[in-house]
Parts: sequence; structure tokens; C-alpha cells
Amino acid sequence: MADRKKRLDSNVTGNFYVDATCINCDTCRQLAPLSFEEIGDYSAVSCQPDSEPQIHQAYQALLACPVGSIGTEYSDKARLQTAMASFPIRIENGVSYCGFNSEKSFGANSFFIERPDGNWLIDSPRYIKHLVEAFERRGGIAHIFLTHKDDVADADKYAAHFGAKRIIHQADRDAAPTAEQVIGGEETVRVGSELQIIPVPGHTAGSMVLLYRERFLFTGDHLWWDPHTKSLEAPTRLVWRKWTLIESIRKLLDYPFEWVLAGHGDRVHLPSAEMRAQLSALVGRRETKGGVLR
Repeated sequence: MADRKKRLDSNVTGNFYVDATCINCDTCRQLAPLSFEEIGDYSAVSCQPDSEPQIHQAYQALLACPVGSIGTEYSDKARLQTAMASFPIRIENGVSYCGFNSEKSFGANSFFIERPDGNWLIDSPRYIKHLVEAFERRGGIAHIFLTHKDDVADADKYAAHFGAKRIIHQADRDAAPTAEQVIGGEETVRVGSELQIIPVPGHTAGSMVLLYRERFLFTGDHLWWDPHTKSLEAPTRLVWRKWTLIESIRKLLDYPFEWVLAGHGDRVHLPSAEMRAQLSALVGRRETKGGVLR
């Protein structure tokens, strides 16, 4: 829980605040962008929410924060419960954002796909009763797709509870050594008619993305949307091999998709042609700067 005594001076006066335990993971800025901003080395409340939608988003951010660094001077239990009930947050066509980001993955986002032949969890949120029960109501979890070794979090606990198969790349297997399915090499693996597992080494040796219905691309830490530059971006540090990363980004030009659903960074929905143009521009920037984005 957040501590009023550690309230950051960078917060504006009012009910919601961020304390000094913040790890600046950007979860709150994604969920409530009108209320939270990055100020210095932390997130902080830059504008107190003053409408029902904004207050709802601020409570969602409070709950999703992986380290509990968001607090209120006075809590509205009814609004808090409403925000709790909203998770997992539906995005489109059976795809949801889980919320309750985990400190174990530095606050990475995780997602859930509802499918008649078995639901998929992409990376892992915190293992909490609310999500377990929500997943149970939606039919459980058959597969847990792990984009890379950094965002495994509580995948083992969800796998044990639901009897789910964990999927990870051989190169990152040390993060989930007992995973039931291990992907090798760099060839795309089709799972039925709607899912494609695409290895994209670069951030880590075993990074992968998951393409669903040629519409939703779950990207882990390989690719994300930057709301400030209004462009697709990719890692500039903590990169296994920068030129391999560029080639992995280029590889995605062969696949149509409209959504980027990232582990870190904002998600975005664009027409497939515009998404491809954004991807091509990212490759061009990387090549021009010798593999380093400016």
C-alpha cells in the first residue's frame, strides 16, 4: 500500500498520489494518461481526475500498479470495487488486458484471449484470487505464451492451477525450465488456423511475438507504441544483438496486423497499411542510426 508520508512532491495537490516506492514502469500512465505523467525518475499525478471516467481510470491504475505506489487521501470503496470488477479489461473480439501487473516482470502488461478451443494467457500478471476467478468464469487457461524470459512472473502458478501448457523459446528456457512446449529456431509456428508464433530474437535471444487472427500482435518487449512521438518503437538498451533486433523488426513486415499489444509501452490500433508504414519507418530509423534509435 502507498504511504502518505512518502508522497512525492511532484504530485499535484488532491486525493490521488504516487509515493517514492514507484518503479516508473508506466502502467499508470497507460491506464490513466490524463492523470499520471513521468516527472523526473517517477510517475506522478499531474492532474487530479475530475470526471467519472477519469476517476475510474485512476482507480484502475491504483489496482494495476505492480508495487502499490499509488494511493488516495480518502478512498471511495464503491469506485474501487467497480474498478476491480473491470479487470480483465476487454479490448476487442475476446482479447483482454489482465491488469494487476507484476513487480517480477517490472510491471509488464499481460493479456488474455478467449477461444472456443482453449483460452490463452500472454505473459503473466500477479497471481491473485480476483484474476483466477475471472479466468475461471471465462473458461480457464489452456496455454500460457511467454514472449521472453523477463515477463514470466507468476506463469508457473497459473499453469499449475489451470493445467495450462506454458510455451517459451529454447533460448530463454532458463526462465521456465519446466515449460511444456519449447519453440526452437526462428521459423514461424502455426497453431491452428488463427495463431502464429513468430520468433523475433533481439531484445533477448528467445524473444517471440504471437499473432492472432492476423489482427492482434502480442509483442512483449519487442515493439510498442510511443504516444509522445506517435510512432512504433523498439528497445534501445538491454538488447541482446542490435542488428538481429532490426532484422526481427523487418521480419514482421511480412505479416498483416492492426493491434500492437505490448508488454511495456502503450498498445495501439491502426489500419494494417498504416501499421506496416509505421513498422517500415522504424526499420529505416534503426538502420540510419546504426541500430540505435534517437
